[in-house]
Amino acid sequence: SHSPLCPPGIKCGGVLSAPSGNFSSPNFPGLYPYETECTWLIVVAEGSSVLLSFSHFELEYHDACAYDYLQVYNGAARDRGNLLGTFCGHRPPPPFSSAWHVMAVVFRSDRHVAKHGFAAAYRKDACGGQLTGLSGEITSPRYPESYPNDAECRWSIGGASGGGPLTLVFADFQMEGGQGCGFDYVALFDGPTVTAPRLGRYCGSARPPRTISSTPHLLIIFKSDFNIGGRGFKAHFYSAGECQEVFTTIKGNFSSPQYPNFYPNNLKCQWSIQLPLRYRIKVFFLDMELEGRSSLTGGCDYDHLSAFDGGTENGSLLGRWCGRESLAPVTSRSNRLLLVLHTDRNTAKRGFSVSYVGVVPMNVSCTRTDFHIQIPVQSLAQLERNRIYLGTPSCAAQVVGRNFKIHTRFDTCGTESQRRNNTSVIVSTLYIDFSAGDQEDIHQYEVQCEPKRKEASVTLIAGPDPSRFSQAENLVDAQQREGEAMDTREIKSQDTSDIVFISICILAGLLMVIAVVGLVLL
Repeated sequence: SHSPLCPPGIKCGGVLSAPSGNFSSPNFPGLYPYETECTWLIVVAEGSSVLLSFSHFELEYHDACAYDYLQVYNGAARDRGNLLGTFCGHRPPPPFSSAWHVMAVVFRSDRHVAKHGFAAAYRKDACGGQLTGLSGEITSPRYPESYPNDAECRWSIGGASGGGPLTLVFADFQMEGGQGCGFDYVALFDGPTVTAPRLGRYCGSARPPRTISSTPHLLIIFKSDFNIGGRGFKAHFYSAGECQEVFTTIKGNFSSPQYPNFYPNNLKCQWSIQLPLRYRIKVFFLDMELEGRSSLTGGCDYDHLSAFDGGTENGSLLGRWCGRESLAPVTSRSNRLLLVLHTDRNTAKRGFSVSYVGVVPMNVSCTRTDFHIQIPVQSLAQLERNRIYLGTPSCAAQVVGRNFKIHTRFDTCGTESQRRNNTSVIVSTLYIDFSAGDQEDIHQYEVQCEPKRKEASVTLIAGPDPSRFSQAENLVDAQQREGEAMDTREIKSQDTSDIVFISICILAGLLMVIAVVGLVLL
């Protein structure tokens, strides 16, 4: 059944699987019908890409192409992470090369103003091409079967609007080897042509390292000689400048590429936080929306964010998340933490935004009357002692040996008595002032003592952004209870002055008993 304006024989949309072909808007070169939506899915042999070009183009114009439009997608899914562009008006879209063997084209018209539409042609490109998407996959011809002899392919990646440096990651690599890679090889160039600086030349079966260009362009050349082949290679690329970052500041924040807009597909991004020794790192999730869990396994099998302790993916996994989850903060056990975002080839979402703060190593204990706070000087090496104070600036730390020390009585330094869980506790706030220049940056820790049991604890109450914290986050987490500087067992240790006092009392008691017995015997 055809729309009254569609002459018989012209189908609207469909699957195009021939190695080359043409398609056009319904009724072309006449006016296209109103309220029409067509999707063409172009599928060529795996290992090839689709070259798409437009010979005619005339759609109703709108600034944001909100009325009539044509969209080109990298891959089968109509997915924002795969969108190569949305077009309308009189300017034809540029030629496109898909980043894999599937491409989708969607045409939509509204109920007003019809134009002549478009005519497009596509062909299978055996290898190579101009790739403009934010992410994609490239493979050697016929991969994973053995590649042909005497092949030469050029992939020129880049030119995406707002594109930053490009990252290229090889998932598989197996080619003929040889001294100097003179037979079969893959060569990478830091720009659109072979005159750009060479980033590497690879052959054999060792996977090339992850490569990051310094420009928004990357040229990949694959060449094979007249004999001896191999499986070839499979690699994926992405343009996401904010995808590989290392943080060494005491606090910071970062988000997924293009946040709050949809992140690209096919990413593997890494954010490494590295702080001085004995620090721990607390990460706060401000917002998160990734592709949801797998309906088959219930796991985060598609897009996911993972946190690893110790700065590498070999470290212990602190968590793995996906979907729309409201997450509790995560604290590392060491001074290094790695966050890794994996996205697959479809279904992109808004992504995530996080902030982190370094937890200063400190030892807090108390007696029935006093607080004792101790922080290694090397942990706060750049700070003057007056930047560390309890309650008020007049109660600043002293430098004793290799430590900043604060030793104060409960009736000073803004200390107050409160009842918590039917227990009387003494509470004060420790301020550590990291401010520099005009940037105010004061971290606050609540120190608490239960005088009866002489138990002290410390809690970070203001770090990256105090307005984000609905409640204080206690740093003496269960994970940290094993043999750390802030170990509560250590904090519980009895004050020695009390032990001496009790010993004297017992001794005096014994002497009195001896004296009484002596008198009786006399």
